[in-house]
Amino acid sequence: MNTLQHKKFKILLIGDSCVDEYQYGIVDRISPEAPVPILKFQRKFNKPGMASNVEQNLKALGCDVNFVTRETSLKIRLIDERTNHHIARIDHDVKSLPITIGQVDLTHFYDAVVISDYNKGVVTYELMENVISAFKGPVFIDTKKNDLRRLSGSFVKINSLEYSQCTSVCDDLIVTAGSKGAYYHGENFPCDTVDVSDVCGAGDTFLSALTYQYLITSDIESAIKFANKASAVTVGKLGVYAPTLEEIVKK
Repeated sequence: MNTLQHKKFKILLIGDSCVDEYQYGIVDRISPEAPVPILKFQRKFNKPGMASNVEQNLKALGCDVNFVTRETSLKIRLIDERTNHHIARIDHDVKSLPITIGQVDLTHFYDAVVISDYNKGVVTYELMENVISAFKGPVFIDTKKNDLRRLSGSFVKINSLEYSQCTSVCDDLIVTAGSKGAYYHGENFPCDTVDVSDVCGAGDTFLSALTYQYLITSDIESAIKFANKASAVTVGKLGVYAPTLEEIVKK
């Protein structure tokens, strides 16, 4: 099989979306008013964040994405131009009305459903349970909710901090652990050591690559290994980043 040949999978994506605004400047002195750096503004740019970043990652892998969302946040990151260090992040969150199963059309053919739940109001337990029950294909969920038993029947991906806060777990739970890779059913799937520039969006990349490779192989362990490689590409870039299939395969 040619691993560089894109497969045109059709994905239904549901989740909270936001705008990530990056404001770069130069820090060359400390404020006389308080022990904080003074950032002399130089430039800014916006990128799609949260589930919108998942959409970009899926599209970079050649997927056809139907995205159901509501924009819930603006995240402003203040970054020192010289060092690329984050000085602060300013969040403007808006609590959204939830999307209901009646607003999600599952009558069209989809290869998979992906849910990116940042807990801003768009995604509820009830929506996830209804999707898992109604959809006959694989469902992949990244969530900040903690009662994961309710999500049994799907592949759930969370990070190690979120895992420490869980009140229950589901059968197919994948826990990402940064430089330690990922854990699934007690087995560690290590990742290569890489130079990390920015961890923003690495979880979104992992979720997208996991979905894509599972649809290729029907093998969740192969998908986890592929997702580790994809995340390693992303953390080597500044800001959220959607790696191509070619970049991942070459990693």
